[in-house]
Amino acid sequence: MEKQQTIKTLNKFLQGQYMGIHAYEHFIKKLQQSPLKDSVISIQKDQKNHANIISERIQNLGGTPVTSEGLVGKVEGVIGNLINNYNTDEDIIKHAIKGENQYGIKMTEDLVRDKLDEESLKLVHNILNKDREHVDYLKSLLHS
Repeated sequence: MEKQQTIKTLNKFLQGQYMGIHAYEHFIKKLQQSPLKDSVISIQKDQKNHANIISERIQNLGGTPVTSEGLVGKVEGVIGNLINNYNTDEDIIKHAIKGENQYGIKMTEDLVRDKLDEESLKLVHNILNKDREHVDYLKSLLHS
């Protein structure tokens, strides 16, 4: 696998991690229920850790990691916040589940397919597995 392709793909993935971090920041501000808020803060910490892992991998490959979600991500975030009015904690959790599934997991699987070296792919798969755990946990919060 070409190193520059791997770096480019990992940077796109990293931009997605920053989008997730900022989405969770928005959710945290809106959550009313304290235990739920603590759970979402914990998930955001995982997202930040994932961003650090990917940044380090990019640097180890000789690249420069991005430091934000990029212009497109910022625009999508602003539009999403304007369109989606979350009125309840349940609405926030449902939106977080959708974001993790649709943007965090499915889009990443498409993004990295045949574009990463073995070590980078392993890192991304470990992160996706943790994201799947987040989805399962968020779903359990809806049913408790």
